[in-house]
Amino acid sequence: MNIFVNSLLHLEAAYEAGYRKHEIIFTASALSEKTMKSAHNYGVQVNLDSPNQLSQWLKLFPGESVGIRCNIGDNVTPYSTHAGVFLGKDSRLGFTLDEIEQIADKSIIKGLHLYVGTDIFEIDYFINCYKELVKLAAGFPNLEYLNLGGGFGLSENGDKQLDFDEYNVQVTKLMNEVSLQKGKSIKLILEPGRIIGGNAGYFVCNVTDVKNRPGKQLVGVNASTVQFSRPLLYPEIANHPVAVIRDGIPLLSDETHPTTIYGCSTYSRDIFTNKAVLPDLKIGDIVVFSNAGSYCGSSHMLFLGFPKPEEYFV
Repeated sequence: MNIFVNSLLHLEAAYEAGYRKHEIIFTASALSEKTMKSAHNYGVQVNLDSPNQLSQWLKLFPGESVGIRCNIGDNVTPYSTHAGVFLGKDSRLGFTLDEIEQIADKSIIKGLHLYVGTDIFEIDYFINCYKELVKLAAGFPNLEYLNLGGGFGLSENGDKQLDFDEYNVQVTKLMNEVSLQKGKSIKLILEPGRIIGGNAGYFVCNVTDVKNRPGKQLVGVNASTVQFSRPLLYPEIANHPVAVIRDGIPLLSDETHPTTIYGCSTYSRDIFTNKAVLPDLKIGDIVVFSNAGSYCGSSHMLFLGFPKPEEYFV
């Protein structure tokens, strides 16, 4: 497993973590000249996002090959996810099919990148999009890789699973086809997304206040959603199962109540969940949110003045 980044800060962090240029993909949008030069100087694989970006690249680095991000939305029915649409006329990302056709020297392109979307479970949608990318591959004589981006679905409550066995069969078949088409082995690069570690992490905080209201308990904790931001960024779909620890053991009870857990600011959206069903809580209890392995420490915000949460790796 290598690494995908879209900012210079994360590029530097990747190097500090021990990754090297052949292990890093840099794909962003609206690249400044400074960012483009920095990514190039690191020697990492860059995928550009527009004809203007390609023109700028060729002026800065004449004759040096590069990858491009492709928007194949004209040939598929774009799939809308909770984070938006990433293909077609409503997407800001990538070269359109017309723009790809107008690239004067396709021999300079060594990779095609595709961002399908995020939290997708439908294998047929992935494969239909990939097939369109394979069709484009025929027009690029020096192609070295296909970069299949987008996020595999990670169920919020465990009721869905992506069929990876079927996915593997379908993708292997496509990669064999494109390698045969090009007369050489074409490299496959996959970006799995949040599924890599989303359900591996926990966000832990302490109960600092409890307010009992008719039919509900309101539980305040010593943390804010700017420290664990998925509930803030995706309040309509974020579902992080809650466990409570008291005196070192899980708190279990047959008597439970609808529970809202809120942060210790006065910001109106500082709500971790308003869907929990928990026993009577008290000050000092430990609250544990699961499925917190992404959008956690890396998305901490300075808004509201809370520090980045401490992180422990077990």
